[in-house]
Amino acid sequence: MKPISHMALAAVLAIGAIGTADAETLRWARAGDSLTLDPHAQNEGPTHTLSHQIYEGLLQRDMEAQIIPSLAESWRVLESDPTIWEFKLRQGVTFHNGNPFTADDVVFSLNRAKAASSAMKELLAAVTDIIKVDDHTVHLKTEKPSPLLPANLTNIFVMDEEWSKENAVEKPQDFAAGDDNFAVRNANGTGAYILVERVPDERTVLRANPDYWGKGEFPLEVTEIIYTPIQSAATRVAALLSGEVDIIQDVPVQDIGRVAQQDGLAVATAPQNRTIFFGMKQGADDLESDNIEGKNPFADVRVRRAVNMAINREAIQKVVMRDQSVPTGVIMPPFVNGWTEELDKFPPHDVEQAKTLMEEAGYGDGFSVTLNCPNDRYINDEAICQAAVGMLGQIGIDVTLDARPKAQHFPLIQNAETDFYLLGWGVPPFDSEYIFTFLVHSKDDTFGSWNGTGYSNPELDEMIRGLASQTDFEARNAAIADIWKQVQEDQLYVAIHHQILNWGMKDNIDFNVQPEDQPHFKFLQFKS
Repeated sequence: MKPISHMALAAVLAIGAIGTADAETLRWARAGDSLTLDPHAQNEGPTHTLSHQIYEGLLQRDMEAQIIPSLAESWRVLESDPTIWEFKLRQGVTFHNGNPFTADDVVFSLNRAKAASSAMKELLAAVTDIIKVDDHTVHLKTEKPSPLLPANLTNIFVMDEEWSKENAVEKPQDFAAGDDNFAVRNANGTGAYILVERVPDERTVLRANPDYWGKGEFPLEVTEIIYTPIQSAATRVAALLSGEVDIIQDVPVQDIGRVAQQDGLAVATAPQNRTIFFGMKQGADDLESDNIEGKNPFADVRVRRAVNMAINREAIQKVVMRDQSVPTGVIMPPFVNGWTEELDKFPPHDVEQAKTLMEEAGYGDGFSVTLNCPNDRYINDEAICQAAVGMLGQIGIDVTLDARPKAQHFPLIQNAETDFYLLGWGVPPFDSEYIFTFLVHSKDDTFGSWNGTGYSNPELDEMIRGLASQTDFEARNAAIADIWKQVQEDQLYVAIHHQILNWGMKDNIDFNVQPEDQPHFKFLQFKS
């Protein structure tokens, strides 16, 4: 392990200085912080994770990733109109400020989540109207029947309409544009924990909600949460080993054995619903960061296929990930409807064949380009990019690596300001439609918000939009297969691997790894 710097050591000491933990206080750390507390501003895992402690949706996924009731006690499609989903809301629920939760808050929040600045709008694209029937009944109207709509609601949080209007946060923060609002650092949800303190990138403190509706339904053994983002892997592990934190979500792959063998600690492991991949800006006439004037090398599918062949996934798995990954050829984890073993296959690492493709495309002498990469979001993200730099250099692509925190990296993709980038994608609804609407569909006001490639295929766009209302599941799955066939043929992305999760924790904690990397601490229990 690398020695800890003075600044890193100070970070660990600061965690310990908060106070001595009792059995009900949980000190939690991970590499990166939530990007914002505005619950509709970012569709990003760590951001949702923190929001899930404070806010709630109509539905949620439990620690086994199964959909369970939350603010909605029941839901059904009306027999009289298959385009209407009816949600019966939980009664007697209050927000943290004491305001009652009603259908008005649901209507307000879902409309807010559909706003242009919302990162969640694709999930509600099929919804044409949100109707209050009475104080505890809401109808979601869709243009056509939408059988999978409930699966899209598990990360869409409900805000207090009155509080939102009082604090002028009727519209979500436009994160990519650098917007700010009161909801970015303040919160008022219905969840199991109340926000006490928020210092972005330093510390967030939550305490148990004394009026939480879920008493008796969930263990609720954690009464205080102290959340500290620790970007340095060495510092994060040191904090766990020394007892300064109780749980870390991202045990570095090189330290798994050491943590697992430490008295008083345990490592819990599970495959994650997330795939890591590279995107290339193929839709532009020219690239900003390359040395080829008036042309875009990535616009030629042969170059994209050469990149795919040049990436040695097995080497990344062995050397960078220490076998804590599963190499793949498709940007879809096996959990997802539409995944097949055939799609998961990837071409053999073949430098000579990749060079031949580069020559055929007219780039036998290679070209230079900048690769943008996060350094605090995915497991060994910067190291994956560093490995790719060397691999692509073997086929004449001279890559300059630009690694930066996710808060700076993600807007590059959302604003189409990167030529070549690393991204990871989880699939909360466990269906390919989610991937298509965010990553494959042409970028417009409603769809494709994370499609930084510039790829646009109107025929595929129409097929993607049709998936939401397809009630014949056999026909729907056939359409999904057709879309994937085209995506793979066009080499839209270069998939690297599916992530494996490793949570490190004190051995008195009884807590299974959740496939979406979403620890819902209201489920956590302490062993006696």
